[in-house]
Amino acid sequence: MRDPRDFDSFYLGTAPRVTSQVYAMVGNRADAEDIVQEAYARAWQYWDKVSGYDSPEAWVRTIAFRIAVSTWRKAINRFTAHRRHGAPESLPGADPNYVAIVAALRLITPEQRRAVVLFHLVGLSVAEIAAETGVAVGTVRARLTRGRQALAPHLSEYAAELSAPEPEVAHHG
Repeated sequence: MRDPRDFDSFYLGTAPRVTSQVYAMVGNRADAEDIVQEAYARAWQYWDKVSGYDSPEAWVRTIAFRIAVSTWRKAINRFTAHRRHGAPESLPGADPNYVAIVAALRLITPEQRRAVVLFHLVGLSVAEIAAETGVAVGTVRARLTRGRQALAPHLSEYAAELSAPEPEVAHHG
């Protein structure tokens, strides 16, 4: 049975070093932090097995590298598809509020975005999101809170723009 204290000690003792190493590999601090968090989340899922390895840190680093490569491949595939097919056509008559929400969602972390979408747009409970994403309920709550806080200025700014009166156009006749 996995002991959370063992994992906590492992995480606290290795995460800064692994994050620094992954940062050197990917060249972006935020991406490195996201990748490392995902790698440690996977380590926790398999801690019974991973904790028995000669170097659990090497396992986490390997998983982080695989996540980074997967991210790069996805980006390259999106770029290739975009070049091949051009920009996607905009949806006719898309609701401006929905467009604003999607634009604002792009400004928060992928984890926060996923939590916010699953909770507010899909309608899953916090427990269901935790089960689907493989993270703790507290992590889901934190992502929702931080995601909402990060979205608020972007959405309230758009809301103010929507409520502003239309400028009057002078008619010359």
